[in-house]
Amino acid sequence: MGTCKKCGKSSILISNSLPLCIDCIRESSLEEIYPFIYEAHSIDRRKRNLPVSPSRAENAPRCTICSNKCAIPKGYRGFCGIRRNENGVIKHPPKDVLLSHNYLDPHVTNCCAAWFCPAGTGIGYPEYAYSNTPEYGYYNYAIFLYGCNFDCLFCQNYTHKNIERAPQTTFQEILRDVENPKISCICFFGGSPEPQLPSIISLLKQMREEHPHRILRFCFEWNGCGSWPLVKKAGEYSYLSGGIIKFDLKAYTSSLSLALSGVDNSEAYRNFKRLFETFGRREKVPFLTATTLLVPGYVDKYEVDNIASFIAEMDPEIPYSLLIFHPEYLMSDLPITPREQVFRCYRAAKRHLKNVNIGNMFLLSLA
Repeated sequence: MGTCKKCGKSSILISNSLPLCIDCIRESSLEEIYPFIYEAHSIDRRKRNLPVSPSRAENAPRCTICSNKCAIPKGYRGFCGIRRNENGVIKHPPKDVLLSHNYLDPHVTNCCAAWFCPAGTGIGYPEYAYSNTPEYGYYNYAIFLYGCNFDCLFCQNYTHKNIERAPQTTFQEILRDVENPKISCICFFGGSPEPQLPSIISLLKQMREEHPHRILRFCFEWNGCGSWPLVKKAGEYSYLSGGIIKFDLKAYTSSLSLALSGVDNSEAYRNFKRLFETFGRREKVPFLTATTLLVPGYVDKYEVDNIASFIAEMDPEIPYSLLIFHPEYLMSDLPITPREQVFRCYRAAKRHLKNVNIGNMFLLSLA
């Protein structure tokens, strides 16, 4: 049971880690609620020596990798924890290295796109898939990336924050692994790929040069708030390979994104639209998809209705997944998404989109 520090309301759908109700988040001025938001994100980030908010230091070099555009003072790190200012110059991991944990994930995986992608269905065979049925016997090469330009209080993969202990995986090691002919797709996720996109794009170039005619799909699961030139280049590799780009559209209301994730997510919507306008609809296999985690008491019908409407303005056939929340990280005091919330959101999404999926359905049996 949590209590909103703005209005005094108590509910099991208010987290003690974010002591604000959804009405106060939406209806209050940012000046009124920001102190509570800042404190919510400071709890764990200070322990990990991460900035509580994107740096805006005067006369400091600015990082342009993502929409945070951190101005990082000497000796400090950007919000993502990956980029840092060393002697006045913004540094990142070595050119031919990813801070990542990599592993083989047998198809059909628990990927959010498995319900419509080549690996899960055989769609796009023979151009983009090895079989006209699910690719049993093949693998996704999963690249779990450390660091993120968001700070979600409900993060399902928060080990990515352990940046100082992140394995340094060389391109040589990755390219050797990918020689395995049973790997049919490579997924970059984490964390989120944005802080390491320059290195990832360099790696993709080498992969494409070494395997010009092989079915090898490049997929991304990200928050979508990367720098547009980098997002566009990653999109090009994904589009041509038959891969899928998944945007995690966490909230529609900007103040809710700030409350839940520590930053504004408006660039995600701009980049989603830019990718659609640049590449359009791919024949045979969908290119873009989106997911939204139904955080109990926060991400409700209003948020989903607006997100689905935004997607439908481009193409009502773009696949959209609603993910049932499991208590995790700093929001472990919330319940599993209530059944009523799930189906209200599903109906709202179906008003706009033809292809809507509910992920993690098994969790409803535990709710």
